[in-house]
Amino acid sequence: MEPMYRSTRSEGKTVTASQAILKGLAEDGGLFVPTSIPSLDKSFADIARLNYQETAYEVMKKFFTDFTEEELKNCITKAYDDKFDTKEIAPLVEKDGTYYLELFHGATIAFKDMALSILPHLLTTSAKKNHITNEIVILTATSGDTGKAALAGFADVEGTSIIVFYPKNGVSRIQERQMVTQKGKNTKVVGITGNFDDAQSGVKAMFNNKELAKTMAEKGYQFSSANSINIGRLVPQVVYYVYSYTRLLGQGVVKEGEPVNFVVPTGNFGNILAAYYAKNMGVPVGKLICASNENKVLFDFFETGVYDKNRDFILTTSPSMDILISSNLERLIFKIAGENAKATADMMNSLATDGKYEVTDEMKAQLKDFVGGWASEEECAAEIKRVYDKTGYVMDTHTAVASAVYHAYKEKTGDTAKTIIASTASPYKFGTSVMSAIDEKYKGMDDFELIDELEKVSGTKVPKAVEEIRSAPVLHDTVCETEDMQKTVEEILGL
Repeated sequence: MEPMYRSTRSEGKTVTASQAILKGLAEDGGLFVPTSIPSLDKSFADIARLNYQETAYEVMKKFFTDFTEEELKNCITKAYDDKFDTKEIAPLVEKDGTYYLELFHGATIAFKDMALSILPHLLTTSAKKNHITNEIVILTATSGDTGKAALAGFADVEGTSIIVFYPKNGVSRIQERQMVTQKGKNTKVVGITGNFDDAQSGVKAMFNNKELAKTMAEKGYQFSSANSINIGRLVPQVVYYVYSYTRLLGQGVVKEGEPVNFVVPTGNFGNILAAYYAKNMGVPVGKLICASNENKVLFDFFETGVYDKNRDFILTTSPSMDILISSNLERLIFKIAGENAKATADMMNSLATDGKYEVTDEMKAQLKDFVGGWASEEECAAEIKRVYDKTGYVMDTHTAVASAVYHAYKEKTGDTAKTIIASTASPYKFGTSVMSAIDEKYKGMDDFELIDELEKVSGTKVPKAVEEIRSAPVLHDTVCETEDMQKTVEEILGL
């Protein structure tokens, strides 16, 4: 049966893939999920002979069933082109017996490029398919990486405009420079005085505001999302888990059917959920290791079955994971609740009102695929240094959290299964934290001086994305209070 899409919070109504991509969020505030997880047509041995673009087609055609072959292949060709600085798109690098899946070779040097390179094309194709004449306003909250990747993807795309909110003091200097120097007459970047959760809650509130939607429609606008709540973001992420497994199979590192572990540095839960979807498509997965930083709300959830955001929000050196409301977890909750929309809605209401919810013992038993782990700031820095000293390989702070969590897990369990770590950002994006971890002598140096030092110690070239922002002028300097986010959007759109 071909998957349609339904909300996690209400029964009955289904929409096509293109309609789900256009809407971003369901009208009841729920997230769109496929009515079934499809299986692949080809064997993994056959997929092992395909390149990234061909693998993407084999995966996405199973989810995006109302796209024609021509439409989908056109989107894929436009997305995965020379914007990526490696032919493989997502190279797999073996270091110290572990496989690092490098997802940062796109235009903004973070894993968000893997999905946000294709989302604008999926969205504009979906608009044509559904005869949409309104301008699509991409409204997005970012903890650092999504914002720039979405801005780069949607800049000057006809029929769209994009507004990105980010925590003014909650991203790295390089991340902020990447956003505030963004060109494109349809782009707007706004800093808020709160944290990422405040930005995400403000964006969700605007999506759920019926009055605002009516006012916008009268002016010829409608919202859509580039956050991982959009199914058009999530499905392209499934691709690289299928791809990385089939690379190991093709190289003879694993035998057909031999399970591999995936370790994913996790904030909003979209990236690891994509790995779970890949498992449900048939990829032999042993454990999905969910790696948290000191904001370990997900670790506590997997340990106890209680999701509780009532705790201090900690700013860390892995800011893309500084999140206490992991939006995509709702899709997993829906699945383990037996696809019971009312139970899911009740738990999400409890999260909204009390800041917490608890799953039943039966639901918790269905989480056996997942293992939670977390690493402190000290452990993260130590892992950067350990891997560099041993192998010469330099990783960013988010990848280091995952690597530290994995090695602690391996030591504790003795699990020797082949393991792939999702390497989610270039070390150049977090040069200050990375270089300080490698050697204390770098502490206090200017960000861009450190970029040059990083080039020397890593033996890699400074990415174009970083070179470009050294001298680029600041084009966006708006800052607002959290409670003024909607007012700011109304001003930008002239409502």
